[in-house]
Amino acid sequence: MLPNDAPLTGSNLLQRFQALDGFLLANQALWRPKPFTVLELPWEHNHPELATWLRRRSLEDADAAHNSPAQLDAPAPFPALAARAAELAAVGELPGTPLGALPNLLTVDVPGRKWQQIEAFASRLAFAEAPRQWLDWCAGKGHLGRLLARHGTPLLSLEFDNALVEDGQRLSDRLRLHAHHRQQDVLAPDAGQHLQPEHTAVALHACGDLHVRLLQLASTRGCRQLAVAPCCYNRIDSEHYQPLSQAAQQSALQLSRDDLRLPLAETVTAGARVRRQRDGSMARRLAFDLLQREVRGVDAYLPIPSVPPTWLDKSFADYCRELAALKDLALPDDLDWPQLESQGWQRLAQVRNLELVRGLFRRPMELWLLLDRALFLEEQGYRATLGAFCATHMTPRNLLLLAERI
Repeated sequence: MLPNDAPLTGSNLLQRFQALDGFLLANQALWRPKPFTVLELPWEHNHPELATWLRRRSLEDADAAHNSPAQLDAPAPFPALAARAAELAAVGELPGTPLGALPNLLTVDVPGRKWQQIEAFASRLAFAEAPRQWLDWCAGKGHLGRLLARHGTPLLSLEFDNALVEDGQRLSDRLRLHAHHRQQDVLAPDAGQHLQPEHTAVALHACGDLHVRLLQLASTRGCRQLAVAPCCYNRIDSEHYQPLSQAAQQSALQLSRDDLRLPLAETVTAGARVRRQRDGSMARRLAFDLLQREVRGVDAYLPIPSVPPTWLDKSFADYCRELAALKDLALPDDLDWPQLESQGWQRLAQVRNLELVRGLFRRPMELWLLLDRALFLEEQGYRATLGAFCATHMTPRNLLLLAERI
């Protein structure tokens, strides 16, 4: 269910940002350390009852609570943290307008779940003035733009992949839309030439630097309106997050690229086969981590490269031997491989359950990042509104930032 609160706008943007900023700063010791890389988390000394309770739970228990950790009946301080996180992360649903009957050609080549997201996004674009020209940013084949331009409003779609540009133009021409699809690297210095004051710029799940670039260029070029649903906040060139708004620039909170992965940790769409493959891979990596600590005599995580899924077809012993060869580690001959593999699965269960503490901070951090963007646009002369455009079961990245020049 979507929260019942109203969308955030006006003075509520800064007030919520400041509250979230304090919450994240005060609890860094709980969300920064990663159970996958540390055998014992620093906070376990301060909260031994919670740590013991979580470590005793099964992998199935962890998976059942993954997408709703706040509902877990865990020892203190978990309930209080969960309640505060839920309060701070609550964002209301944006008002919607029915789209009416749509041409079947609009849905050609669009997976069902993606089309649901596109329809939900398009139905929430309630601007004070009707858009004059749509700009679809990182458009792919331009499915979103075509839906928005179906009544004759001009459309410009920008996409890096030329094959997608050509496919998109063909689809738009079939519908006889006033649409132009152009190949463009939106991070290139010349990207701003395409943006005009009459544009209403939209971006559905543009990653990291891609959507930040749109906010910067659109505000500089004076675009009338924006509608942006960000994704993959960690897809940035810099090692650390570069705040956009004055409030975020003044914050003591410093986020690494790795920290920015936290909001993306929620999964709702993975199938059973993908989950089994992911679990098997993680259990083996955790078992190898225990092995390398013993072999090296160093109680520290050793990063290992990503390996193809086909490595799971190897025996566990061969898997570890080949990883050891990649890291120039000499393994003893008398290893108890079944026991080590079992320890990997046990540790995976512990890691997943301990991760539930970090899970409480996924949405607060995402909202902190989105409010930084909203406050930046307010500073550039826009009226910004932040709200949900669909339920989280459709996509965890269900928050939409609307902005209109004042």
